[in-house]
Amino acid sequence: MADKDVLIDIFTRADLIMQSDIKFRKMIGAGQLQIVYYPVRGQEVVSAAMMAAVNQEDYLVTIYRGLHDQLAKGIPSKDLWAEFAGKMAGTCKGKGGPMHITHPETGVMVTTGIVGSGIPIANGLALASQLEKDNKVTVCCFGDGASNIGAFHEGLNMAQVWKLPVIFLCQNNLYSEHTPMAFATSSETIKQRGDGLGMRSVRVNGNDASEMYAAAKEAVEYARAGNGPTLIEAMTFRFHGHLLGDTGHYIPEAEMEQALKDDPMPILRQQLLDMQISEADIAAIEAKNKEIIDEAAQYALDAPYPPGDEYRIDVLDVEIAA
Repeated sequence: MADKDVLIDIFTRADLIMQSDIKFRKMIGAGQLQIVYYPVRGQEVVSAAMMAAVNQEDYLVTIYRGLHDQLAKGIPSKDLWAEFAGKMAGTCKGKGGPMHITHPETGVMVTTGIVGSGIPIANGLALASQLEKDNKVTVCCFGDGASNIGAFHEGLNMAQVWKLPVIFLCQNNLYSEHTPMAFATSSETIKQRGDGLGMRSVRVNGNDASEMYAAAKEAVEYARAGNGPTLIEAMTFRFHGHLLGDTGHYIPEAEMEQALKDDPMPILRQQLLDMQISEADIAAIEAKNKEIIDEAAQYALDAPYPPGDEYRIDVLDVEIAA
């Protein structure tokens, strides 16, 4: 079991993620936001525990279902919400949107909309750290479906050969978009694929805060010591469809019911109570997070959209001769 301070840290990050996800879905449903949204409810603890084990200076590469990774890594909620809403005050001046969040100040280097494409990018960041000897670690997050992409196999092989300081975090929620893992993945586990490359690989219950944090901490220390990469297959579950509007009809009812019973958030909350952390102290964390989110949401609604000429800025303008 992780110590009290670590679990409080993980819970604080995870609760911020959970409340943010709920607020986003509520506002989209009410017509206050018109965006494509990939729910993260159910996967909060994986990200919160992973990011509790790294430094702000360490790098993160994630995917379009990345709200939990981005918040856990420390992107200010106001900046993140404004970007999701397409506003000028956002992390990318409203031009990236939910699928392309970037915030180097907190180490969030890339959010990619292409499945598996973050893996070679993470290798590039890790190689730079290795060459510059800056002691940084890169975390690359992706889902189980990405393990079927060529970039996964090539990227992990390269990282292992060059002993890059990178952690490949497969958040295995068992469904690649609308496809059950067993329908499209030949191996029984993603871990086995790392084993086949001779890579240090572990499979953990990503919804268990202590187990996930221990795996993350070991992987970070291993990479920072110059020993090379780790593949972490973190088992988790998403409580909603692939994106908002997807009913998740392809998920068996009994499987969903069991996943909801195993919801990691009330389990983690109870662990804090069992460690003699008072209900009042936990409620104060939840109230503070709600305040942060409410302020961020209103900030995003009130902020202006980018001006009309903004589309010409931050892009490469090349004239091609006839």
